[in-house]
Amino acid sequence: MTGRSLADSFRRLIAATGPISVAQFMAESNARYYAGKDPLGVEGDFITAPEISQMFGELIGLWLADLWIRAGRPDFPHYVELGPGRGTLARDALRAMKRYGLEPDVHLIEGSTELKRLQLEAVPQAKFHADLSTVPMDGPVLLVANEFLDALPVRQLIMTPDGWREVMVATDAAGHFVCVAGRQPMDAAVPEARRAAEVGTVLETCPGAAAIMFEAAGRLAGQGGAALFVDYGHESPRTGSTLQAVAKHRKVDPFAAPGKADLTAHVDFAAMADIARSRGARWLGTVPQGAWLRALGIESRADALAEFAPQHRDALLRARERLTGDGQMGLLFKVMGLAAPEWPDGVGF
Repeated sequence: MTGRSLADSFRRLIAATGPISVAQFMAESNARYYAGKDPLGVEGDFITAPEISQMFGELIGLWLADLWIRAGRPDFPHYVELGPGRGTLARDALRAMKRYGLEPDVHLIEGSTELKRLQLEAVPQAKFHADLSTVPMDGPVLLVANEFLDALPVRQLIMTPDGWREVMVATDAAGHFVCVAGRQPMDAAVPEARRAAEVGTVLETCPGAAAIMFEAAGRLAGQGGAALFVDYGHESPRTGSTLQAVAKHRKVDPFAAPGKADLTAHVDFAAMADIARSRGARWLGTVPQGAWLRALGIESRADALAEFAPQHRDALLRARERLTGDGQMGLLFKVMGLAAPEWPDGVGF
């Protein structure tokens, strides 16, 4: 089925029942987009940090191994990754962990049949799950989510002259998708401290991200372990729409071709940290990706790899700059660390 058929489905639905929410538009678009393809890499629509360089996954593996060792090497550790892409990060992280005696069971949370096939090639011992609920509860959880939360559907609320309303997607006379304010009052859905705002102010929330953070933090508090959430987003609450779409490595109109582009929104890390703490997990901090990778020694790792393979020196240094540079991924992307109450602090926070 094509993206055009999804657009036609949306048009028929809107004509029959009225505008749909941004959250529904984003959820169905991404479900179609990810269902049967590998969107990653040069030939795909976007590239993620693990695909840029093995250093990214290795340093994540070393961070987790360091905490596990300092926590006393507890038995039955589980490596859990949400949305593991091609399995590249898991493969690199597990290789680094093994050097320090950490060989956890591997659990991948994935819905795409095509990506599961690629993940099994990279990590043959992986077990697959639809969500966290079926991951074992008998040992510490070492959880990683890289560019996962940003693809979960956001709900947008806008301040109108009549109060807060949900942002909806309608069609104009030409059949193009356009945003409109819904009719239903939504003031009760806005935190009291943020209700007084100028007309036109947009607030975004992500119920899916909140639910996952609630469950992941509860697992850490109950089972022990640590987690890293890496994504682009902001450390303090903001206003405005951050919805965007990428196709063929270029930003495109999020509403132009539903199901044909990856729709994402910035992660509200302040809200995520509040949820994690409410469940009894320890928030270690939220820091820019570049600073975190430098604290873990990416510079010396790049130099060591370049010495071992001098023919790849230029590519290694370009990869390091892409991961850590302020104008690349270094500032926009954040790393949030969580740990069980009794577990030690992690490097880089």
